[in-house]
Amino acid sequence: QVQLVQSGGGSVQAGGSLKLSCPFSGNIWSTYCMAWFRQASGKEREGVATVATDGTTAYVDSVKGRFTISRDDAKNTLYLQMNSLKSEDTAMYYCASRAKSYIGEGCEISRPTVFNYWGQGTQVTVSS
Repeated sequence: QVQLVQSGGGSVQAGGSLKLSCPFSGNIWSTYCMAWFRQASGKEREGVATVATDGTTAYVDSVKGRFTISRDDAKNTLYLQMNSLKSEDTAMYYCASRAKSYIGEGCEISRPTVFNYWGQGTQVTVSS
């Protein structure tokens, strides 16, 4: 079991920045791959960024160069730094984690059903 409790988020004007945090606890083997997802109103949940225990990261094209995912395993916390925010970034953001299923498995952005543990979600609203 892994517990993920999100903080951060809020409202910001376009071009601004926000930082999301997601402290985690529990079985560290289930935090091999950690991710941020988002879900805008009326849309499907989409993967935004992932980070593995070795620091390898991946981003969806729409946030590359603007968002930075990181993890501090000493503090058991996942982060998402969001810069140059756009109105289309408005969504509910979720942190998530999963274990490694087989040797050599990567930590790419994938469908939500692959992830086992989820934070409660936090709203990010960007006004233009």
